[in-house]
Amino acid sequence: MHVVATAGHVDHGKSTLVRALTGTDPDRLAEERRRGLTIELGFAWTALPGVGDVAFVDVPGHERFVPTMLAGIGPVPAVLLVVAADDPWMPQAAEHLAALDALGVAHGVVAVTRADLADPAPAVARARAELAPTSLRGAAVVPVSAVTGRGLEELRAALREMLGALPAPDPAGDVRLWVDRRFSVRGAGTVVTGTLSAGRVAEGDRLEHAGRRLRVRAVQSLGRDVGAATAVARVALNLTGDGVEEVGRGSVLLTPGAWHLGDTVDVRLSGAGTPPERPLLHLGATAVAAHHRPLGEGLARLRLERALPLRVGDRAILRDPGSRALWGVTVLDPAPPALGRRGAA
Repeated sequence: MHVVATAGHVDHGKSTLVRALTGTDPDRLAEERRRGLTIELGFAWTALPGVGDVAFVDVPGHERFVPTMLAGIGPVPAVLLVVAADDPWMPQAAEHLAALDALGVAHGVVAVTRADLADPAPAVARARAELAPTSLRGAAVVPVSAVTGRGLEELRAALREMLGALPAPDPAGDVRLWVDRRFSVRGAGTVVTGTLSAGRVAEGDRLEHAGRRLRVRAVQSLGRDVGAATAVARVALNLTGDGVEEVGRGSVLLTPGAWHLGDTVDVRLSGAGTPPERPLLHLGATAVAAHHRPLGEGLARLRLERALPLRVGDRAILRDPGSRALWGVTVLDPAPPALGRRGAA
């Protein structure tokens, strides 16, 4: 399976395009349908010849839901960026692209939607120019219309080519599953969903959360019961055990004993300007408050509000909730030695 996140400005047709590609409406909530915009993360899937199942994580485009958007794109290795032919380049398209660049997402396709309403050439040219200085430089840009069907086959072909170039995940890797939804099912209990980016989860497995072991009673993927799921995959896990009621969106489920959880981390930053003293760190599908202390040019120490499972090379986003500025984060040391008194974080 492959997992692709959508991105783009509100009302540029992300959900409509996903519905055209999959035949499924990713907007699950009645409120979303009433208002005509995505509020929560939506999910839909299809099969593409040559690459197999493709699951789409449809993220909100409205500025009020940026944390939800970041929770959707954080664990996902590829993106479908959507811009409209009949609108200029919009603020949320820029913000979403900045977030993808900060995370180092290098695999994506751009769909220029509503090509039946305006000449898509200017939007195509602008999108290529905006992509040029980012990690998505060179991505295919395809004009489409979900209404007339124009360009949908070309878009599917571009998605197949992009997905075929993705690096293979490690099926033997340690599980770090960021929870993006939690709900209860009568007769089953707690169910959580997330994007499995490495490793394998099977019925009967034990996963760790907040120092406690939870048991996986059942596994679903793409709406089907499966005995096990191997990365990359969208999964739903029926969990049981002491502390299961504490698992919610932003929680993380781990291979027991495989991860160091730390609340202090040394990082390399990318982006313009200097982050504030109290930014938010977005990692996977979670966000935590941090204390930022510069250590040198492009280097910083972050003290986190709560401990997270981190490894060298992890990518994350540091965000100023006030100015909405973003910085890319690369983990250099997830367990740094204490600084001296004068440099204590």
